[in-house]
Amino acid sequence: MGFIDELTLLLRARYPIIYLATQEEERAEQAIAHCARQEGNRSLYVWDFVDGYQGNPNDAGAARRNPLQALEQVEKLPATVAAVFVLRDFHRFLDDVAIARQLRNLARRLKSQPKNLVILAPQVTIPDDLSEVVTVVSFDLPDAETIRTEVTRLLDACGTRLRDRDTEALVRSCQGLSIERIRRVLARGIAAHGKFRPEDIDLVLEEKRQTIRQTQILDFYPATESIADIGGLDNLKDWLLRRGQAFSDKARQYGLPHPRGLLLVGIQGTGKSLTAKAIAHHWHLPLLRLDVGRLFAGLVGESESRTRQMIQISEALAPCILWIDEIDKAFAAVDGRGDGGTSNRVFGTFVTWLAEKTSPVFVVATANNIQTLPPEMLRRGRFDEIFFVGLPSQEERCAIFNVHLSRLRAHNLQSYDLPRLAYETPDFSGAEIEQAIIEAMHLGFSQNRDFTTEDILEAVSQMIPLARTAQEQIEALKDWAAAGRARLASRNSDLSTQLQNRLRPESS
Repeated sequence: MGFIDELTLLLRARYPIIYLATQEEERAEQAIAHCARQEGNRSLYVWDFVDGYQGNPNDAGAARRNPLQALEQVEKLPATVAAVFVLRDFHRFLDDVAIARQLRNLARRLKSQPKNLVILAPQVTIPDDLSEVVTVVSFDLPDAETIRTEVTRLLDACGTRLRDRDTEALVRSCQGLSIERIRRVLARGIAAHGKFRPEDIDLVLEEKRQTIRQTQILDFYPATESIADIGGLDNLKDWLLRRGQAFSDKARQYGLPHPRGLLLVGIQGTGKSLTAKAIAHHWHLPLLRLDVGRLFAGLVGESESRTRQMIQISEALAPCILWIDEIDKAFAAVDGRGDGGTSNRVFGTFVTWLAEKTSPVFVVATANNIQTLPPEMLRRGRFDEIFFVGLPSQEERCAIFNVHLSRLRAHNLQSYDLPRLAYETPDFSGAEIEQAIIEAMHLGFSQNRDFTTEDILEAVSQMIPLARTAQEQIEALKDWAAAGRARLASRNSDLSTQLQNRLRPESS
């Protein structure tokens, strides 16, 4: 059910107090006015703290700077008069005992009257004593059709004509922005060149980065890494390549659902984060990075509000990749102790969304310690697949050296002994291999010469890999994966052999 239909139904059903959480005040008020006209052409009264009531010449400015008087104004209208009262920023006064009591009194009286209160606020903050009388309605960011209508109107107004494919690219780029921001960025392009050009779509992307940055929850992450930058992990790469067209209209016509996401579990530095970036680049989708710690805030209800905002932005930008790094640290041993149950509520909202989302948001979560994650996170339906990313085999280490040295010294790659380097680096992760090469570069640079295979081996000899310093934890993680609890990202590894041996039936 769309917002217009839902709000119209609530007005007709005489829901006394409706709470609308949105940053788009102007668009929301236009939608409320439309619903008021549809529902018997009801009168519309708008109040804010500075200007008081507007829209009624007889009461212009009434209840200015007096929120309690604004509620009393509702009772002055005859009981038979149908009206909608919009109260801007009224969430700031809900903790006042007189305001809360008056709202509860009004909720009882308005059940039998064709009047409704609509509270407009940028976020949901409802005291417990009002939770039973207030109905929260979500007001999503504009969908593609709404954006297309507004973009077409603005371009026509300035005499600009774009090709259909450019218009569709512009609409797609604008998803996730409010109507006001879309108007601003189009005006910026028109002001710069006298008309909006296809090249100005980059301005939209910059505005989108700015919008996401202001939320302080998500980051718009540039993804330049490709699948070819991943050394090894052949099983994982095959899985990803098979789903390269899974977000297309052709896939929908075939009957395929949108891919849900991946949980990448494994040892630090083995390429889990790199994989998230490579997926976004290969699938040509925007990459949003979520720091789960930013969801948690000090004020009551704010953490849950931030979680809903994160979901709303992600779905508005869909199709996109939502990258959640080290999710095990955020939701480890969720029990709600010491925070009034906030962690449990945020976790519950998040995993419910993972299971029920229908929007094309592909979630890539990484974790180093799977055993600290709640079992609900691992249940089928949250993610399409759980992959274990272990330490690279000798063959994969050779591929990793090849990737890094091809990027740094493509002109004389043949001068490096890749098989020897791979052989001399057992238990090294991809990140540690990269660091060894950087250390070798420092050595060569300090002596005013190019670095060599021997320099890399010298750097390797001085490094102690994580597989040795945290041997017990890593062995426990390997045992967990070898027990068949996750799909192996690498085709040729010691764990693959162990798993095959476990699955092979014993001979009689």
